[in-house]
Amino acid sequence: MTATSKDLVRFLTIDDTAEGQRLDNFLFCELKGVPKSHVQRIIRGGEVRLNKKRCKGTDRLNVGDVVRIPPVRTAASADTSAKPIPPRVFDIVYEDDALLVINKPSGVAVHGGSGVSFGVIEQLRRARPQARYLELVHRLDKDTSGLLMIAKKRSALVKLHEMIRLNVPQKSYLALGVGAWQAETRRVTLPLVKYVGAQGEKMVRVGEDGQSAHTVFDVLQRFSGSLLHQIGLSDLSLLRATLKTGRTHQIRVHMQSQHCPIAGDERYGDYQANKRLQKIGLKRMFLHAAELVLPHPLSGEPLNLNAPLPMDLQQLLLVLAHGKE
Repeated sequence: MTATSKDLVRFLTIDDTAEGQRLDNFLFCELKGVPKSHVQRIIRGGEVRLNKKRCKGTDRLNVGDVVRIPPVRTAASADTSAKPIPPRVFDIVYEDDALLVINKPSGVAVHGGSGVSFGVIEQLRRARPQARYLELVHRLDKDTSGLLMIAKKRSALVKLHEMIRLNVPQKSYLALGVGAWQAETRRVTLPLVKYVGAQGEKMVRVGEDGQSAHTVFDVLQRFSGSLLHQIGLSDLSLLRATLKTGRTHQIRVHMQSQHCPIAGDERYGDYQANKRLQKIGLKRMFLHAAELVLPHPLSGEPLNLNAPLPMDLQQLLLVLAHGKE
């Protein structure tokens, strides 16, 4: 390990991006690479000052507060083989001073971890070094594309989390199911249980002892005919899935439970069907977060946000509709 040093005392004036945040959590973000135990130690030792006074880690910050941060040593890995996080610009659907909503592409994790060194949030922070605050509001699976919210102020994050707990945002997805969805099955309310799979992966199944879950499905289009028969399939169903609750893998497991799993879903889908669909161009899971309706977290202004279906999925629908590759 090598060590680098910040030799100067810093004085940071708090703006509305950190208003209401605990001092220790604020410092954990400011002093990335410094062990949390060391951050707590310099607070207890009086080296950190809040408005020139001794303070506690639990103190809440207000706009205009001045935080004194002493020189600290940050551990830096000597492993030069580690690749730096590349900055990336994502398609912006909505942005103001409190909220950023992007159209996340498939194949990109929302954050690093579990074998992924970085994700959307780390790349956004690299692309926007001037941004004081960028935090994920919610998550999308790596292979799911579509609308992803990032808070640019802590006050917006707190309000959005409260809204999500109350199921205020209306989230609608587009999903292609393998099979003929039964139109009378519009509401699926099967409870869901989390468990760990054989390879240590996070899994979800239907179970009476699980968390309540509610998805509303509407059939938008049905596909059948010679092209599907040529690859050994009979029916596909394009669905709009509207979440009434926000459980992990909810749409994927609810569709699996109705014997109409999502096309291209490697975890809950039909392996043989996925292999056959690859022949006509499906290279990913067909699940897209298409619409988000909610009041703005700070102004209350109604927001109705939409992300168009990615071109590869649009192309697949055209192939299915015209019955030829």
